Amino acid sequence: MGGEDVRLRAVVSLAQSMAAAQAPRESWRAAALGSCEALGGSFAALSVWERGPGQLRVLVNAGERAEGEEEFPDEETYPVHEFPEITEFLHERWAGGGEPDAWVETADGPVGEDGVASDVESAGAGGPGSGYRHERVAALRRRGRGCCVVAPIVLHGRAWGELYVARPVGAPAFGRADADFATVLAAVVAAGISQTERLEEVRRLAFTDPLTGLANRRLVDARLDEAVERHHADGSVVSLVVCDLNGLKEVNDTLGHAVGDRLLERFGSVLSRCGAMLPGALAARLGGDEFCLLAVGPEADEVIRVATELCDRASELEHGDGVACGIASTGDPIGPVVSARRLFRLADAAQYRAKAARSTKPVVAGRDGEVIRLADSPPKSAHDRRRLRGSRP
Repeated sequence: MGGEDVRLRAVVSLAQSMAAAQAPRESWRAAALGSCEALGGSFAALSVWERGPGQLRVLVNAGERAEGEEEFPDEETYPVHEFPEITEFLHERWAGGGEPDAWVETADGPVGEDGVASDVESAGAGGPGSGYRHERVAALRRRGRGCCVVAPIVLHGRAWGELYVARPVGAPAFGRADADFATVLAAVVAAGISQTERLEEVRRLAFTDPLTGLANRRLVDARLDEAVERHHADGSVVSLVVCDLNGLKEVNDTLGHAVGDRLLERFGSVLSRCGAMLPGALAARLGGDEFCLLAVGPEADEVIRVATELCDRASELEHGDGVACGIASTGDPIGPVVSARRLFRLADAAQYRAKAARSTKPVVAGRDGEVIRLADSPPKSAHDRRRLRGSRP
């Protein structure tokens, strides 16, 4: 098979692997590994240009990583003024409508102890030209690599980041044909990233409540199934808090739906804030005036404490009438939780008990004496007296 056929197959393989990715990290990894294999490299990285902080952030390191390199680094960033090709070189070369070309750097490139290259072109590269700081050359030497090819990635007509593929010391250096092929690969990677971004947006919309920005019922159902499976596997405590925002219909009928939507948004913010007190908790709007918190790990008492604060904060919302809150937790004596549906029904039933009792605090499935009625103590405010009478302002 000829060299052109081999490279064509590599391009198709790269496109297919990125198309099959289900998440951004999978897409980044497929891009790096596919490009590395296509170019006969030993290592590849994908980086994005973050314009706000002015830095190149490494998304993935694939292949033979050097000491200290992580596959998906959290904090591997480089200021763009040290690697100006992604900004200055690109704009100089293709701002007028041309296409950005890849270039090659070699560890033999001239560079001083301070990492400053002399005013010469990079070997075999069509590189960024004179006057640039070649930290890349110093980085090649520091990490034991012999050469690299760098291909700009352009997305939606703007410089998005770069594809970087390296070979070890002793391997043949990349040449002009490799740089040209890397340019093609970068275009394929850009198309794959664009597709991943669209899929992520669709996924976000599919699992997000558009009014509050919280998770929706679809995501809760999926996460709750996973949580109950984990509970069966390792005994993790799973707790579900179900809330019903009191008085929403009256607000809509008397003050208008815009005010009602604002109340929903404000309660959503309160729910998100309180949910953040439980590590990894998921705050969601189930629909209408119903919300929930799903927590995996924290003990039941901690969940109850947070839910109690949630009720207190909800009672302070303008135009609101508090919430009816029910809790079901595998950390309480509620019997075997054989399915996610059972836990949800228990929490929902507790919520209905709270609403019927007009409780100002959460009602907890499996615990006696948790219903707190307004009649248990004298009302302390006009608002409480109205609630006790069942009247409205």
